[in-house]
Amino acid sequence: MIINSLSEEERQETLLSLAILMGVLKYDEGGYCDISGKRFTPAQAAEKIKDETLEGTLIRIITRDYFDVDAITSNAKLNMVSGEEGFSFNISARQLPHPLPAGWQVEELADRRVRITVQGEMDCKIEALLRTEVQAAGLLPQGFRPGDHYNSQFHPRALQMAIVGASDAINALGIPWREIQAAIAPDQLGVYSGNIMGQLDDYGFGGMLQSRLKGQRVSAKQCPLGLNSMCADFLNAYVLGSVGHTSATLGACATFLYNLNAAVEDIKAGRIRVAVVGSAEAPVTSEVIEGFDAMGALATESKLKHIDETETPGWRSSSRPFGDSCGFVIAESSQYVVLMDDELALQLGAEIHGSVGNVFINADGFKRSIASPGPGNYITMAKAVASAVSMVGMEAVQKGSFIQAHGSSTPKNCVSEADIFDRVAQAFAIRDWPVTAVKSYLGHSLGPASGDQLISCLGVFRYGILPGIKSVTQIAPQVNNTRLSIPLQDYKLEQGQGQIAFINSKGFGGNNATGVVYSPKLTHQWLRKRYGDAVFADYQQRNREVQHQANAYDESASQGELNVIYLFGQQGINEEDIEIARDGITIPGFEKPITYATEKEYPDF
Repeated sequence: MIINSLSEEERQETLLSLAILMGVLKYDEGGYCDISGKRFTPAQAAEKIKDETLEGTLIRIITRDYFDVDAITSNAKLNMVSGEEGFSFNISARQLPHPLPAGWQVEELADRRVRITVQGEMDCKIEALLRTEVQAAGLLPQGFRPGDHYNSQFHPRALQMAIVGASDAINALGIPWREIQAAIAPDQLGVYSGNIMGQLDDYGFGGMLQSRLKGQRVSAKQCPLGLNSMCADFLNAYVLGSVGHTSATLGACATFLYNLNAAVEDIKAGRIRVAVVGSAEAPVTSEVIEGFDAMGALATESKLKHIDETETPGWRSSSRPFGDSCGFVIAESSQYVVLMDDELALQLGAEIHGSVGNVFINADGFKRSIASPGPGNYITMAKAVASAVSMVGMEAVQKGSFIQAHGSSTPKNCVSEADIFDRVAQAFAIRDWPVTAVKSYLGHSLGPASGDQLISCLGVFRYGILPGIKSVTQIAPQVNNTRLSIPLQDYKLEQGQGQIAFINSKGFGGNNATGVVYSPKLTHQWLRKRYGDAVFADYQQRNREVQHQANAYDESASQGELNVIYLFGQQGINEEDIEIARDGITIPGFEKPITYATEKEYPDF
């Protein structure tokens, strides 16, 4: 997203890592080579693959790896009416329907074939090919196939992405997972993950619903693997081996923030100490696209031609938050993060990329259109800003915060979201409030969309660069940006800026959420104040080794070794070995027992 704003070293590192992920380059024996085996220095390799790598990322034309946008298999319904003598056709006797349709006469032929003569009318369907006006999507890097990195047989694409995404989050911790498990009780781990659409490809609900129409059999896996909760279930069963809390909360386009809120509230309440939070969605199918297109929600070829006054649509820049927009661009994504309570993070020396203060969720009340914006987002944004003011003070929010807008690129959202930001800014005396929208690069990934925004926030904290909305040449005149600063190119933040992020999400049905995320700098200040200099110094000492391990994984992953965690049937718990006592439960494979709550929950009863 900010490739041209990075240093030469960072840019080269990013390009080479992407190229290996995409299969454009290979890394072996300490060097880079292309698919023909020709070797290059890092600088030569980066220059060679730069254009191909960048063109194979972000929003682009949908390739045939997904489906053929110019030849989507469909059926045309025909109503045929016979003349006085009827009309005839020959078929195999095995194809005869039972009972016979009205008006059919059957004559037996040789070789177990029959002739059908129809009197009157007959409806039939013939295969037809359709072209969709929705030609682009936000896709995983070209050539990167998540299922190739583990034994993914019969797994729907979204579940493949969940396995790979969550594994990457766990590996990137720099702390062995068994060490984390040993530090907490088995029920102090929570997994919070779901997606909106479920799994709608051939290995999930899509295949189940299409099988009979295609003349195929439904498999035993398609129904269960299609469920929305499977992203969480797969992580529990095959990545983490968790017996702790699990949740798959759905909230339309705010689904990731809904799950983040559930995790934060459980950590605050002391119910859990570690949370794996995320979502994976793979909605780039012709059926899902047709559904959103029928609502008028997507950017299409004819709309883009109209607003750009050109015969060549600019698909790479078709998602245009706060600009001359015509609809959102569908996308796929997998985003997972790990949360810990502050005491455990210090104890383990965890690398701290930021901290979550609160997530606020409010509905829209009565509304005429289920898909239209409403008042709930005013509430979530205002609460979020007020929460940050209570934590860091008014001046810090006024001068040091920025917004990760929902920025879906639908015309109504562009206007309504900017109005919300402007009115909240007016209430808190904020001027030139920085606003960015990652959907301009990635498209709208539905359930994980606010996860895309969160990861971008962590990038802003790390690099001090706010990604500009480069798909837009000017802010649309109907967008109220009086108190907002919406950069159209990457914006280098000054010292003290970019310390507080507001992640905003607006979902169909009135599922509004706004999260408050604080920078590592602020988080470190608070931890030092809460625990004292000595404890924090001990944490920093432990953190050095964790950083070393995390960097080692990053390097190996950048060289193509993702080390995906998939433990199918390898570490099952023998239920006969579970020990149940009056004071708790001991589970085989876990160092600490599960203890019961002893404090009376309702002391006045």
